[in-house]
Amino acid sequence: MSLREALPSVKTKLPGPKAEAAFAKRAKVMPSAIKSIYPIVIERGEGAMIEDADGNVFLDWVGGVGVMNIGYSIPELIDAVKEQSEKYFHSMMNITTNTKYLEYAEALGKVVPVRGEQRQIMLANSGAEADENAVKIAKAATGRPNIIVFSGAFHGRTALTMTMTAKKAYATGMGPFPDGVYRAEFPYLYRAPGGLSGKEAIDFYVEKLESVFETHSPAQYVAAIVFEPVQGEGGFVPAPIEWVKAVRKICDDNGILMVTDEVQTGFGRSGRLFASEYYKEVGIAPDILTFAKSVAGGLPLSGVAADKSIMDKVPGGTIGGTYNGNPIACASALKVLEIMQRDDYPGKALKIADVCMKRFNEWKDKYDVVGDVRGVGAMMGVEFVSDAKKTPNAALVGKIVSSAWEKGLILESAGTYGNVIRFLCPLCVTDAQLAAGLDIFEEAIKENM
Repeated sequence: MSLREALPSVKTKLPGPKAEAAFAKRAKVMPSAIKSIYPIVIERGEGAMIEDADGNVFLDWVGGVGVMNIGYSIPELIDAVKEQSEKYFHSMMNITTNTKYLEYAEALGKVVPVRGEQRQIMLANSGAEADENAVKIAKAATGRPNIIVFSGAFHGRTALTMTMTAKKAYATGMGPFPDGVYRAEFPYLYRAPGGLSGKEAIDFYVEKLESVFETHSPAQYVAAIVFEPVQGEGGFVPAPIEWVKAVRKICDDNGILMVTDEVQTGFGRSGRLFASEYYKEVGIAPDILTFAKSVAGGLPLSGVAADKSIMDKVPGGTIGGTYNGNPIACASALKVLEIMQRDDYPGKALKIADVCMKRFNEWKDKYDVVGDVRGVGAMMGVEFVSDAKKTPNAALVGKIVSSAWEKGLILESAGTYGNVIRFLCPLCVTDAQLAAGLDIFEEAIKENM
């Protein structure tokens, strides 16, 4: 059986001897601030599976934190990258034009769900770089200095995106931070105050957003409101569609640009190519959209999409960069887009979600420690609590993650309180692999309750 079809199998203690040697080297040559969570040293990967240096086989439910939606070692991607690499590796777009950038921008522009009829694409290298450039573009387009972001947000680790990110553990000792970034409360419905639900909860969070205009920045100085359709690091918390409708109206009423950060939600994960398609379907598409992670099957690529009317207002020379739109990454991205559309990867996400959500909700009924189950498509989170008061149970999550990897399933925590386990498995996972992963996950819950 090929690795692509294999099931989890752990044969050695973790880490194994070869992995231990790699970790010893890592301690010498890498900064300890780049944390290592798992005792796994990857040797190769196929589909949703990886094999470590000691021959252990793992089902990967993290996928490079949302990078591997299309899976590991897709032969068509390898061929596309090889073909481009034999022509040239790099050509900076400010010096000579590489047509792979143009082909990709044209293809993506046809499907990216932002307002406008002539969509343009600025390519970059990372999610943080895309988010930072989206803010620059919004400021240039509006002539305004400020932005609004949200509790629970994660947008990156550059100086500006650390400021935009809510969890300040990612910014320890890095201040002072840029000015003009103001924060509202994200609609975390499971933890809405006073047991609010439905319209009352949405109204509460809309009022919290509008209060920023009174307490932090008048609306006429706000260039953009930036949010994730499903918060990633914040705990896989979806933005309710009624709240997004209210945000869209606030933006329209005040000349503010609505920016969706689809770094993690993009490329099939949500059950659409982009989660913002759900917004477009009801007439509330964003003005600007950022993307990264699964765009190029694991090669560094990211970008910002907006209408030409917005992009044209950006002063020359203020956006761009040496590696932006690297031709090899663009060749891979073109093939990723082709495969995801041809093989209906958004549809795969919905089928995976149906299987997982049914099982997760069974756990919610069976185990008191499972407080909430939520998500959009195959971007799902299971929140663990200690009691009926919804006290976050991060200690249990740590034990579950540890137990799972010992059995061959790679899980990762998330959330403001570290008490959510996130699902970001490659969308090419087989039915048998998915079933095996769910069984391991449940075993880890029962063992550690």
